[in-house]
Amino acid sequence: MSAELLATLSIFLLALLVGFEVIGKVPATLHTPLMSATNAIHGVILVGAMLVASVAETTADYALGFVVTAFAAMNVVGGYVVTDRMLGMFRAPEASR
Repeated sequence: MSAELLATLSIFLLALLVGFEVIGKVPATLHTPLMSATNAIHGVILVGAMLVASVAETTADYALGFVVTAFAAMNVVGGYVVTDRMLGMFRAPEASR
């Protein structure tokens, strides 16, 4: 195992641990704003995936770029759908207006 791979894996594991701890301590009332911010970050990831896919040189690179871009797009769309559903839970019913 190379030193670069070990460093990258260590950073990934630390980010995973910190993310798990941060999300676990967020109160339920802040989940919707946190999801909205996360959707914005996923939009940045989508742009990055498209940029990386645009410089692909081999067929495997194109395929991997397509898969990454497709998953990033699904994550963004799914995040906005879930956020819209969560915000709908805070709206007053039509009959009580």
